Amino acid sequence: EKGRIFPFLLAVTYIVKYFYTASSGVPNFPEFVGVGLVDEVQMIHYDSNTKRTEPKQDWMKKVTADDPQYWERQTGKFVDKQQIYKAEIEIIKRRINKTGGVHTYQTMYGCDWDDETGDVNGFLRLGYDGEDFISFDLKEETWIAAKPESVITKHKFNNNKGLKAQLKQYYTQLCPDRLKNYVNYGRSSLLRTELPSVSLLQKNPSSPVSCHATGFYPNRATLIWRKDQYDLHENMDHGEILPNHDGSFQMSVDLDLSSVKPEDWGRYECVFRLSGMKDGIITRLDKDRIRNGEHKFILLFYFHLFFIMTFVTFLHFFLAIICFSCILLLFQLFALSFLPQRCICHVFHVHCAYFTE
Repeated sequence: EKGRIFPFLLAVTYIVKYFYTASSGVPNFPEFVGVGLVDEVQMIHYDSNTKRTEPKQDWMKKVTADDPQYWERQTGKFVDKQQIYKAEIEIIKRRINKTGGVHTYQTMYGCDWDDETGDVNGFLRLGYDGEDFISFDLKEETWIAAKPESVITKHKFNNNKGLKAQLKQYYTQLCPDRLKNYVNYGRSSLLRTELPSVSLLQKNPSSPVSCHATGFYPNRATLIWRKDQYDLHENMDHGEILPNHDGSFQMSVDLDLSSVKPEDWGRYECVFRLSGMKDGIITRLDKDRIRNGEHKFILLFYFHLFFIMTFVTFLHFFLAIICFSCILLLFQLFALSFLPQRCICHVFHVHCAYFTE
């Protein structure tokens, strides 16, 4: 059920992310994969099996109008990265003395841009086997080691002034410029806003009440419970934002009512806020609005009851046929044993020309 809507829009921050993943010892998986996302929407993809960069959104095909060689150049960059990452993962494996088994080496980098203030923030993080390895602090212009094994890399990168200058130029100029272009290409899709439907769900009377919002876009949103107009943060079970099949998103937050008196329910409300919206969708806690699982249990009970009754009826019918067949067989045996042959012919309608007196 949708609650009250306050569609006063504020500034929006856009973000572009790139993920590179090199792997070793992973069967049936490319050695290198590179993807790019704008506002969590995948736009490009490359892997070492196809050796080709492909657009994942129709609006990304517009890039060739301004840059005809874009896709060929991107493919060349990914091919170079593939070779570099293949060498890097082997270096790290030897450094930590783990050359066998499955290993991954990943990079996440990109930038975000505030369309009102113009503020830009860049980020660059490298990970190994699912854990942070090293990262770059753009403001301090220094590398930070996350593990003892990455200290050597930290010193190597920090002593490379040319690399720092390149990174600073990329994250303050090139990255935000490209992000603005991507937002412009996908304006009709990326700049759209879709409000969700909000429901109150409960499995049974003793379960927490879940406020569930689905169908919203973009994924920059918050969902909270409030009491007397104050946000609740303690004992809150916040679910992560999950994608829907249609490109929209869903999320939920649970409220434990075990210590809440029924007369105090009206003091609670669920508030959904979409990024860029001053307020949001407000859904008050009301017993009549809660969709619980009791009716589902009843339907399931009657379905099982119907199934059992159908099975029992079929079983009785089947047993009746067997009993009737047995009685008929016994009657036939009795007839063959005690009745004259001509009587048998009449009873069972058998051709008896060959019978003799």
